[in-house]
Amino acid sequence: MLSVLHQWSQSVRVVAATLLPSSCALCGISNDDSVCASCRTQFFVRQPCNCVQCAMPIADLGLDYAPLRCGACLDQAPAYDATIAAVDYGAPVDQLVVALKFGSRLAMAPLFAKTMRDALLHAPMGNLPDVLLPVPLGAGRLQRRGFNQAQEIAKPLSRALGIPLQARWLKRSRDTHAQSSLHPDERKKNVRNAFMVAPEHIDHLQDLHVGLVDDVMTTGETLHEIATTLKQHGVARVTNFVFARTLLK
Repeated sequence: MLSVLHQWSQSVRVVAATLLPSSCALCGISNDDSVCASCRTQFFVRQPCNCVQCAMPIADLGLDYAPLRCGACLDQAPAYDATIAAVDYGAPVDQLVVALKFGSRLAMAPLFAKTMRDALLHAPMGNLPDVLLPVPLGAGRLQRRGFNQAQEIAKPLSRALGIPLQARWLKRSRDTHAQSSLHPDERKKNVRNAFMVAPEHIDHLQDLHVGLVDDVMTTGETLHEIATTLKQHGVARVTNFVFARTLLK
């Protein structure tokens, strides 16, 4: 029943978007896209030099070789191998994330995916992942929200990159508190052992390069925990694809 209602609500949103005049979600001017070209140029930006592994800003030493890793990743490397982040998280971009996640503005998802694809084109990266996996929601939060924002982003990103999307391979083994509501010191404990690979798909992971898709990366604890779980099942490499990266852990 929930699935039917969700499909119906999505259809209503599509029809409404067709019939009603659209405007930029940031500046409000009449525009065919969710965000106008001027706002994309002004706000869809990243710091010029970022760690290839965690995507945090680092000092640009003017070196000719790449990629560079930050001191934290060199000291204690996370389980994931690389992160592609499209924009820095902050005002007014945070409004778009909130609109998608809590306002059901699903039109934001294709915009996020396009921006993430463009970021990938400029990233010092080798081979593309073999498969994309969206970060899963717990059953309770999925029921309340009606959709998984990471999966909604992953769908158009999969099409844009030509990489298969497997939304059922990765699951939450238990519901967790929202990471955004917790102190950074509590986030690692909150997601510990919170993810599992669906038993019927464990054999599919051997030696794969997996791309994890999410909307925002803050401390990276969720993505680290998932990457740890995936590598325990034979995954060779994990690359994070996120729309926004916070500048403070």
